[in-house]
Amino acid sequence: MELKFVDPRSLKDNPDKARRSKSSPQADALLLATIKAVGIVQPPIVAAETDGANGFVIDEGHRRVKQAIAAGLEEVAVLVVPRAEDGGAMRSLVTTIAHEQLNPVDQWRAIERLVALGWTEEAIGIALAQSVRQIKKLRLLANVLPAMLDHMAKGDMPDERQLRTIAAASLEEQKEVWKAHKPSKGDPQVSWWAVANGLAKTRMYARDASFGDDLAQAYGIAWVEDLFAPADQDSRYTADVDAFLGAQQEWMTQNLPKKGVITEANTYGEVKLPPKAERVYGTPKKSDHTAMYLDREGKVKTVHFRMPEARKIKGKGVEDAAGDEEAIVVSKPRPAVTRKGIEMIGDLRTDALHEALSRAPIEDDTLLALLVLAFAGQNVRVDSGSGGDHGFGRRFPRHAATLFDAEGKFAFDTDTLRIAARGVLIDALSCREGMSKSGVVALVAGGAIGADGFLANMGTEDFLSCLSRPALEASCADTPVLPRARVKDTRAALVEHFREGHFVHPAALFAADGAALTEWLAKSAVSEVEDDDVTDVEDIGGDDHVVDGDAGDEFEEGYRDAAE
Repeated sequence: MELKFVDPRSLKDNPDKARRSKSSPQADALLLATIKAVGIVQPPIVAAETDGANGFVIDEGHRRVKQAIAAGLEEVAVLVVPRAEDGGAMRSLVTTIAHEQLNPVDQWRAIERLVALGWTEEAIGIALAQSVRQIKKLRLLANVLPAMLDHMAKGDMPDERQLRTIAAASLEEQKEVWKAHKPSKGDPQVSWWAVANGLAKTRMYARDASFGDDLAQAYGIAWVEDLFAPADQDSRYTADVDAFLGAQQEWMTQNLPKKGVITEANTYGEVKLPPKAERVYGTPKKSDHTAMYLDREGKVKTVHFRMPEARKIKGKGVEDAAGDEEAIVVSKPRPAVTRKGIEMIGDLRTDALHEALSRAPIEDDTLLALLVLAFAGQNVRVDSGSGGDHGFGRRFPRHAATLFDAEGKFAFDTDTLRIAARGVLIDALSCREGMSKSGVVALVAGGAIGADGFLANMGTEDFLSCLSRPALEASCADTPVLPRARVKDTRAALVEHFREGHFVHPAALFAADGAALTEWLAKSAVSEVEDDDVTDVEDIGGDDHVVDGDAGDEFEEGYRDAAE
């Protein structure tokens, strides 16, 4: 094998070459641009002629030689090899088959590598015979989450629409979605539809905007070019829907014509006109009105409508108000804070509130008052047994309201706080059977405050009739009443005996069952921090922080410090 520099025009085609079909003009243009930019990277392979001539026949690289001539190269490097017995036919076929198309992911990464080495997008485009827009698109794909690119390189490639959605998302968003949909050993196939659906965002296009750059700047709209869209159209867009619609709304306000109103679209995307208005489909008159609204895509639409003419009421000479222009109702102005903004404020407030409750110093009376206030929250549901009223927390606001003064400030004295706390406990704790039953905790609470002494006389006909014969006869203990032959007579004697006395059945005492209390304590004991705790220890160290015993102790110590 010998390397020589020869005039490409002196090289002859191999009549036994394997690739006989013509290449596409686009492929030839790409090769020509590459040769002009960096030359021939891989020298063509040639063999000496066998008919006595001193020229060379091309074994491999017919297209390279042809485009080198088109590029005007005076000489090219070639590798001279011995002439094969078959004229190089097998070598040409094997080489053609072995040349595999470059993996798309490798191509994306290679272009990004060239940029890192100092190549400009314009220079890369010239070398590859590609537009600068196409190079930018391939660079965008090269910056997709590396884990996704590695999987795509294995041959599991999403379609272009899905690639478009994935590449437009941020790396953080891609990471979160990929975590949920990445392949497993049992299911190595990726649902690219689910990945793209998780990253999809509503897009508002610049071509649909009626406002100009001034309003776009005022609303903080930064246009992003959709490199996957056709190059001959304005593909700029923004994912900030609220800002786009706000700018459109302000543009309509600034450009509202005389006798014009701003209205809305209904659920079907059709314009909402004022009552009794008749839409004008033809040429509008000077007396007609104009309605401007935003359709489902955020475009400004204009329609004309006509109000009924004012008519006089017989005998009174008074005009009907149907034609009064003041009857035309315009839409409400855009709120200062959108629904999404309100939701963000709610999340931020909740985080701050929980942090303050866990770490800020709070006096005991304030802490008790806040507990009363918490029961009055609209998210609290308590099936109260007080008075048999099974409400959903409706009774608690009345207790919390007593802790405020006439000016709506949080102010109270010790007696008022005690009364409010007692009222909350009365409405919350219940031993009644059914949905309002508090369970074993109510028995513990009753035992702690001596509620046994407040039990009413149970020596009545109504209650004693609920006892069996053995239980009824056991109730005669410590009394002069002797069991009778008939249960009815025994019960009547007990009722008569306790008419002026006081009887409490042992089953009614506030004594928690030991097994039930142990089971409740076992279920309620916190052995580790749960994900849905109000104040997560995990959140202190970040998403990937593992909470160990020392961290839990440190967090509990924070509560003690706050209490002190």
